[in-house]
Amino acid sequence: MTSTAIGRDTVVTLHYAIHDLADGALLERSDQPITYLHGGYGGIFESVESALDGKGAGAEVSLELQPDDAFGTFDPALRREEARAQFPKGVKVGMQFQGTSDGGGRPRVYTVQSVTDAHVVVDANHPWAGRSVRVECRVESVRAATREEISHGHVHGPGGHHH
Repeated sequence: MTSTAIGRDTVVTLHYAIHDLADGALLERSDQPITYLHGGYGGIFESVESALDGKGAGAEVSLELQPDDAFGTFDPALRREEARAQFPKGVKVGMQFQGTSDGGGRPRVYTVQSVTDAHVVVDANHPWAGRSVRVECRVESVRAATREEISHGHVHGPGGHHH
């Protein structure tokens, strides 16, 4: 078997870990390897995708990403204080509600940050917005995507499926 190199329309399975660059804290790691369709389909951070280009199974990549390339910069406009009355009685910190930002636009998920008798503070920023991070990936396998996967723009099934 020839080993496939990562390129447009390949399906890549990898393990990853994301660390906060400031203090080295582990933010997220894959328990199970993740599988995504490579080639600008939005399955993974663009800068990580370009770093993986041309690599094969077993390759390891470590990248430092600024907020813009990772979880976005912190946007104070996405943090809002709303009247307590607008929320269900049992509202708790950590609950999530869907809402639109002021200009209408795309729906965002707001996470409840704090609850008082009168107000609820919600925030639609990603929890790690504004952080610079280090992303480490280890490539498990690479295969050519099926025509169906390419037309749908994502991988099918746990390991994809064939017809």
